[in-house]
Amino acid sequence: MKIAVIGASGMVGSRVVSELAGRGHDVTAVTRSGAEVAGAKTSMAGNLGDADFISKLAADHEVLFSATGPSRTGEDHQLWLDALQTAEANAGDSRLFVVGGAGSLLVDGTRLVDQPDFPEAYKAESLSAAQALETIRQAPESLDWVFLSPAPEIAPGERTGTYRTADDTPVGDNISAEDFAVAVADEIEQPKHRRARFTVAN
Repeated sequence: MKIAVIGASGMVGSRVVSELAGRGHDVTAVTRSGAEVAGAKTSMAGNLGDADFISKLAADHEVLFSATGPSRTGEDHQLWLDALQTAEANAGDSRLFVVGGAGSLLVDGTRLVDQPDFPEAYKAESLSAAQALETIRQAPESLDWVFLSPAPEIAPGERTGTYRTADDTPVGDNISAEDFAVAVADEIEQPKHRRARFTVAN
């Protein structure tokens, strides 16, 4: 399968590239710099918000996987939200797989980001990711999309190959980036969530 990983040099993106390549898929790594990413068959420079680039990428790949996120260096988060909408509008027949935050997961009907003990440092990013989820849920029926929220804590760790899933409610407190990549690859190979969000945890 031909899969493009956008944001391929980050913690999640690099592990998804490695996991997919290890399973024999033809992976294109897309980064802003175009730097080579280990495991990718092809590495190129590109931007999620470039309509022409996304359109051409979609024409040549069955899945577009976005491991991008809103800026953590002060850049307006709306730029990322607009870029995602551009990708949604130009994904064509490709499946659009978006990584989002855990803040939009629900506990007793209330989003994690709205809980009183939610860390202030992650609030802005989580609210933007929650907005991205609401936006993609309104995408035209023709768009084949999936949105994956990690457990509240995701960090480099061990690849156990096992994880638990749920739809909109946290199913655990943490997941390793390695097992998150396993969950991504499993969903790509055997889709179980069409036009839906799901979450994973160890």
